[in-house]
Amino acid sequence: MKRAITYEITEKHHNKTIQQFLKDTGYSHAVIVQLKKTEEGILKNGIWSYVNDKLSAGDTLHVHWKEESLSDNIVPVDLPFHVVYEDEDILVVNKPANMPIHPSMNNYDNTLANAAMYYFQQKGESFTYRCINRLDRDTSGLTILAKNMLSGGILAKHSGLREIKREYVAIVSGNTPAAGTIDVPIARLDGSTIERCVDFEKGEHAVTHYWKLAYDAEKNLSLIRLKLETGRTHQIRVHMKYAGFPLIGDFLYNPDYRYIQRQALHSVALTFVHPITGEEMHFEAPLPADMASSFTCD
Repeated sequence: MKRAITYEITEKHHNKTIQQFLKDTGYSHAVIVQLKKTEEGILKNGIWSYVNDKLSAGDTLHVHWKEESLSDNIVPVDLPFHVVYEDEDILVVNKPANMPIHPSMNNYDNTLANAAMYYFQQKGESFTYRCINRLDRDTSGLTILAKNMLSGGILAKHSGLREIKREYVAIVSGNTPAAGTIDVPIARLDGSTIERCVDFEKGEHAVTHYWKLAYDAEKNLSLIRLKLETGRTHQIRVHMKYAGFPLIGDFLYNPDYRYIQRQALHSVALTFVHPITGEEMHFEAPLPADMASSFTCD
């Protein structure tokens, strides 16, 4: 995967070194090392330059690199791969339910990674798989893939700082209040490698906001939208069960399969700053068919 970017230097970075500028712009040590190794990887006003060279306002800085390390261990497989948005740096994908994010011992060829590798193979492009916001296997909806090491590093930092805003839609049992906030800590359940629980002694801080979109009186189900302040494992599933409104179809926390065969949870919206352009990006994905058919709005 090749990438080239041109910057116009402003007064903000006047008299700073190229390395200082790159670090300020979000370049990691690994990316800077890659630029150093690339022939004419750094050009100042068209001249091959060192990272310790000084910049002046009005300079043009052009950088380019080619990634050599690829995800060769991931098998390309023709699987559903619904691209919502794509440019040189990122992909936003609407992941279907029943698709893990990463390959594992029991999921070798049925993951989003396999689908992504096939997608780029068909385009004739090399690709290193980097998924930024992970979703559970049975959670559908929007997720971000980074197409190069620079965008991946910047987005990973944004994610760690909770600067990627995520919203979900869920179908839960019962008639919820019009809106609510659940602020209780979550920890791993003793004796389990997967299940989580509310634990006021050992749990990590977790906050979930929700509001009701509709109520199905016949089935006693609520359609709710949720916004997370934190990103704990199984946060929505654990919090809504704790509040008395568990997600339907959830094999761990509420195995009620009358209306749907998987946890009724969908990543409906993502808002984040583009890692290269700085533009604010916002995407929404419609409710998937299985969730739409399991709920009847009045």
